[in-house]
Amino acid sequence: MYTIFSLNMTKKINFTSLALKQIEKITKEGKNKKYFRITVQGGGCSGFKYKFSFDDKKDKNDLVFENVLIDPSSLEVIDGSTIDFKSEMIGNSFVINNPKASSSCGCGLSFSL
Repeated sequence: MYTIFSLNMTKKINFTSLALKQIEKITKEGKNKKYFRITVQGGGCSGFKYKFSFDDKKDKNDLVFENVLIDPSSLEVIDGSTIDFKSEMIGNSFVINNPKASSSCGCGLSFSL
């Protein structure tokens, strides 16, 4: 059910099979969507927010696992998290279950540590 990517032998991110299938589908279909990028930014109603995007190039500091990119500072925040893909009546979205998050807002994209 889960695929685990280990980075630097100490950092781990788990992906559900649904998330991996959706990432693969979008990156294969999209013209400028070679990579799935996960970023943690300051902001949101709880202090931090997740940003999911697609990119055609990687930055020199990006960590790469298959077709997923993440910068080192974002990895520190989501180390140990599980990335999933949810299909609901209100829409489809990627979701992060972050064990380091102490609270989150109602939409689930903003959180605090």
